[in-house]
Amino acid sequence: MADSKKKRMSMLDSLAAAGTPPAPGSMMSSNRALRSARDAVDAHHVWELDPAEIQDERYSDRLDPKDVHDLRASIEQNGQTVPILVRRRATDPNRYLLVYGRRRLEAIRASDKVSKVRALIANLDDTAALRAQVSENTGRRDLSYIERALFAQELLDSGFGSQAQIAEVLNVTRSAVSMSISVAKAIGTALAHAIGPAHGVGRPRWEALAKELADSRVENDDLSRIALDVRAKAAANEQADEDPQVDPSVAAFEAVARHVKKSVSSTLGKKPRSKTTALVIDGTPVGAIKRSGRALRLDLTDVDDAFAEWLDARAQDVLEELHDRWKGET
Repeated sequence: MADSKKKRMSMLDSLAAAGTPPAPGSMMSSNRALRSARDAVDAHHVWELDPAEIQDERYSDRLDPKDVHDLRASIEQNGQTVPILVRRRATDPNRYLLVYGRRRLEAIRASDKVSKVRALIANLDDTAALRAQVSENTGRRDLSYIERALFAQELLDSGFGSQAQIAEVLNVTRSAVSMSISVAKAIGTALAHAIGPAHGVGRPRWEALAKELADSRVENDDLSRIALDVRAKAAANEQADEDPQVDPSVAAFEAVARHVKKSVSSTLGKKPRSKTTALVIDGTPVGAIKRSGRALRLDLTDVDDAFAEWLDARAQDVLEELHDRWKGET
């Protein structure tokens, strides 16, 4: 094989090894996805395309993309050393969909010195393109926990596939996808974007924040403003050349978590004591109903076995009937 062809074929492989190595167990999956993309490249040829012919319709997997200004300056001075990857649009073969390389594409679009973007063109379906996108990004820098959680939620909400299929694409277990989606829904997209990626804040702390949010009375809009204020102050300090601070998104997470914890503590301090009401059937005590905070517990300790079986079989219907009656009376 000619040296030039070998060099072109190795471009995608080199991306898998660039930057921070993936977590153990993910390297093989990442390399496989990138090599599959490489094998699908048309003639392994690097094309020069008009940036206007390329559209980015991918799922978003980054909360805080880096500024492209420095990259644009580098490309203008040294040229574009690493091609982007695109695929042909099924309805128009003269137009393309971005697989990865968004920052390179944006840098060239913003340049008045570089008019063409160097690209590899691959024949990939939606799933293969998504795998290549995820693998290339995680090969360079691991997505944070909340970025992965929001990505999984977007895939599910958009109808990409089941949780099992999403788990396969992200190279995680189905239970991990299920839990991350529940966290993403509890946090909310707006608050997550206000906080940012918060690299270094792992699953346990995001889960704890999600749980405390459910127990608090604080509004997510208020928390978003807190997060944005913290990040704005961090940006101002950076412009003033002050001593380096912690990651602004981590600082935003910490501020939000403190505010929520304080709200939960205040709420718990104001909660009334548990209330227990005895229940009677035909004048005979049969148990009690107990309310504690937002929980309501029904204990029937002395009822006819036949009635207990009947209620057990119809509990859902009875509950819905009572709920409908409540809505009609309020």
